[in-house]
Amino acid sequence: MLAEPLKPPITTGPERKGRRWPRKVDLLGVQVSVTNYEEATDMVIEAARQREPALVACQAVHAVVTASCDPDLRDKLNGFDLVTPDGQPVRWAMNLLHGVGLVDRVYGPELMLHLCRSAADNAVSVYLYGGSPEVIELLRERLPRLCPGLRIAGAESPPFRALSSTEDQATVERINTSGAGLLFLGLGCPKQDLFAHAHRESIRAVQVCVGAAFDFHAGVKPMAPAWMQRRGLEWLFRLAHEPRRLWKRYLVTNTIFLAKLFHVGFLR
Repeated sequence: MLAEPLKPPITTGPERKGRRWPRKVDLLGVQVSVTNYEEATDMVIEAARQREPALVACQAVHAVVTASCDPDLRDKLNGFDLVTPDGQPVRWAMNLLHGVGLVDRVYGPELMLHLCRSAADNAVSVYLYGGSPEVIELLRERLPRLCPGLRIAGAESPPFRALSSTEDQATVERINTSGAGLLFLGLGCPKQDLFAHAHRESIRAVQVCVGAAFDFHAGVKPMAPAWMQRRGLEWLFRLAHEPRRLWKRYLVTNTIFLAKLFHVGFLR
């Protein structure tokens, strides 16, 4: 939900086949969409219903900093149709720098559920790509219970390595022949973003990069309590559960984010 009134666009969203996506604002060089759950869900599902390929990413602090420090990744991500403010600090920064009036973030795991429920209502099937074999099987079992009526057209756990050209072509063929209108990618950042961009012309579905949503909805990792999410403390919750894997990510990227944000704010 957006607070009204909104200021005039700072940048505009890309258009594909006449579809106008939500406007974007610049955050450390990354173009992030000014949107909410309702608008994002409606636009993605309508594109999926019309079988219009599109690219969607959900960007928290780690993803924004990673892209801001990598010009090639940043350029690719800025070509996405929809880039949602996944983390509360991202939303706060957008409000601070651009006064866009966002009253909530658009969190990847939550957006995935919104999309799956709307997909069930609109007879749009989905394809799941990513995660371990255990995660993908659990997700395939649990997701229809969370979203009654959802049709999963396919689900697979890719190998933990680069695909050969033959494997890649076969993957694209499986996804396209499944008839899925939505392709959820749970490959982690930035691997899922690079996959989506590389297949922007070959995959005939809306590709939605949702990262850890696969693990959360499969029930193999806990999600932060709502009160921690509202206060931007999800990173602390995840760090407490996976300190060895995540300490460097949060120590480095959170510090860089704050430093860059301070620098931008000071220059203004």
